[in-house]
Amino acid sequence: MRWLMLGDITGHPGVAAVARYLPGLITKHRPDLVLANAENSAQNGRGITRQAAERLYDAGVEILTLGNHAFDQKDTASWLGDDPRIVRPANLHTSVPGQGYTTVKVKGKVVAVLNLIGPAGIPLGSNPFLFFDQFYKDISASCDFLFVDFHAEFTSEKLAMGWHADGRATAVIGTHTHVQTADERILPGGTGYLTDVGMTGPRDGVLGVRKETVIRKFIDQLPAKFDVADGFLQLSGVLIDVSESGRVTKIERIQQLEQ
Repeated sequence: MRWLMLGDITGHPGVAAVARYLPGLITKHRPDLVLANAENSAQNGRGITRQAAERLYDAGVEILTLGNHAFDQKDTASWLGDDPRIVRPANLHTSVPGQGYTTVKVKGKVVAVLNLIGPAGIPLGSNPFLFFDQFYKDISASCDFLFVDFHAEFTSEKLAMGWHADGRATAVIGTHTHVQTADERILPGGTGYLTDVGMTGPRDGVLGVRKETVIRKFIDQLPAKFDVADGFLQLSGVLIDVSESGRVTKIERIQQLEQ
């Protein structure tokens, strides 16, 4: 079984990059499941909208994960729970709309997709390590594979989660920091791991934001409105091959860059 995960889709350029490049990647790599982090996929790069989600589905994405910007669009809370293909961080308060995980049947196997948010830098949720332990205990008997999108700020907490979940999660893939890391590996227990899958969006900004705005903010320290950058597109992702036993046999970063 092969999974393809796309990194943080940012603004209208990110959605455009998925529409442009994903069909070709599907033809080339033939993934059995396509996932993407879409917490910044709204046109202005903040949150998610129904329109953005539908465009991503049309391009071939099957499951969308979110993060700390999940509810930046004011109407998201009113519809998020209606779409079982979208998961927001599971370790948010139980009163938060939407679902923290979903399951999908792939080639006769049940794949659970869990979204967690990290405690450092974006302390919105409960302890993700303890949450993972209880979640795994509750669901392990009813699913064959477990994919974890860990949306976290620091490389240390992501790597710690990878080790913590090794042998239990099929894959732990980090999101949020928008820069693809070069540390993909298969941990001793068979879990596929990558600290950050990277960003899908405008490559010539700063994490998808207009570079002039970010540079000016670093210089004068004044509040600034962050607008999505323009220019060349990039798509960042990771391919994960999984054996019948649930161990990852291959993990490979991919990037598609507009020339």
